[in-house]
Amino acid sequence: MSTAKRTPRIPETVTVTIDGTRTQAWAGQSVTAALVAAGVWALRRNPVDGRLRGPFCGMGVCLECEVTIDGRPGSRSCTAHVTDGMDIRTATHG
Repeated sequence: MSTAKRTPRIPETVTVTIDGTRTQAWAGQSVTAALVAAGVWALRRNPVDGRLRGPFCGMGVCLECEVTIDGRPGSRSCTAHVTDGMDIRTATHG
C-alpha cells in the first residue's frame, strides 16, 4: 500500500456573466450551482401569473431552471455546465 499523499485538485475558476454582471464560477459546475452561488435563486417567471420560479428537480425534467445561455433561450441550467465567457440571462429582472 502506498503512503504517498494526494494533493487535492483545485478547481479552475472561470468568468461568466449573469444578467449583465461578471462573476467567477467553478469550471464545469452546473449553471444552476453557479447562479445560486452568485445569489440568484429566481430564474424565470410563471407565464400565467408572473410569479418568480427557480430550480426545483435538478435533473432537467421540471423546466423551472430555464434560462438563456449564450443567446439560446430555454436552456436548462441544471444540466448545462459552466464554461469561460458564458453569458447567462434569467427572465426575472426588468
